[in-house]
Amino acid sequence: MQTLSDLLVESKIFANREVLSPHYVPRKLIGRQKEIGNIERAIAPALKGERGRNLFIYGKTGVGKTSCVRYVIEEVKNIPNTRAQISYINCRVYNSRYRVLNKIISDHMPTYAKRGYGAVELYEKLRSWIEEDNKILVAVLDEIDVVKDLDDLIYTLTRINSDIKAGGVTMIGISNKVSFKDYLDPRSLSSLYESEIVFSNYNANELYEILSDRAVIGFKKNAISDEVLRFIAASATRESGDARLALKIMSRAGELSEDASKDKVEIEYAQKAAKMAEDDVVYDVVSTLPEHQKLVLYSIALLTQGGGSYKKLSDGVDTYLFSGEVYNRYKSISESIHKEPKGERWYRKYLYELEMQGLIAAYESGRGIRGHTKLIKLLYPAQRTKMILEKDIFGMPDAKEPQND
Repeated sequence: MQTLSDLLVESKIFANREVLSPHYVPRKLIGRQKEIGNIERAIAPALKGERGRNLFIYGKTGVGKTSCVRYVIEEVKNIPNTRAQISYINCRVYNSRYRVLNKIISDHMPTYAKRGYGAVELYEKLRSWIEEDNKILVAVLDEIDVVKDLDDLIYTLTRINSDIKAGGVTMIGISNKVSFKDYLDPRSLSSLYESEIVFSNYNANELYEILSDRAVIGFKKNAISDEVLRFIAASATRESGDARLALKIMSRAGELSEDASKDKVEIEYAQKAAKMAEDDVVYDVVSTLPEHQKLVLYSIALLTQGGGSYKKLSDGVDTYLFSGEVYNRYKSISESIHKEPKGERWYRKYLYELEMQGLIAAYESGRGIRGHTKLIKLLYPAQRTKMILEKDIFGMPDAKEPQND
């Protein structure tokens, strides 16, 4: 066991751990030049004092959405004499209309924000601040879909553009969920006037380049080999194409090697780190799902383990489930814990969201299967997924599937 003195000794493996953090924004963003260009084009009107279209950016966790936006924000800071004023808001922290407005006011008028005004007063102050010299406020709303009163927030920010003669507000919304707008009120949707960018997953070569770029600064010379970097890139690609996952594996592999008193990262520690990171990723993603998506995923995990009422399909390697079978199990579980199950239209949306999160894969049935249905495959180990959900839903790590009354 390491002592405090051991921890204070200079690392033999790491040179700069900060660059291995997912929050670090490098000078060069690999594999995202096209997306950066699209963001720059979307924000360009604001830099000239003109109202632009709102922009919504979608993609799974770890594909560079936030990093690209932050990269462009840093570029804007170096442009002189621009009328654009930018606020970056993490909506996991500022998760209501009032908190978002207060954060924007705090960014640009900090003394006013501390006076305890209500949402209407904040709105009026923000409107007059924009109008006094025709500013363009660019509000970057990261994880916009978690805002509790999102319709009210969108209505408020778009209403400013109707209430003033010059200047305005441009929104950049970032979300893991492509379909989050389906939940918006039609009046909110009609006021958006937005364009969209969808970020695809990184491929193995892109992840390898990202890891290599960070390793040059983050590790001591010769402390991590090309073989290990390629293994980590391949592992992360197989799981999700997620740069955060790849960086987590690389950082943890270094820590495990260091704990074993090694002076370089060995492949066995990279393999252990990949397995540990996989469990972490499942927990991180599952814990943020809405309640009914958790129940659908729990149904899939249970059926994958062999509890299906219909015959499962298997190609000898993977197990596939009928969509109707999953829906019936979801209804049964919901009712047994006194939750009203959602209808099939919502269920289809839940499947789509789970697929977007990289937790399941869904395929249209082909020849040889009677009728038209979806085939569903769980992409993470069923037992591990089931255990996480049981702890999260039922509050017990060893919880059993609830039975019908």
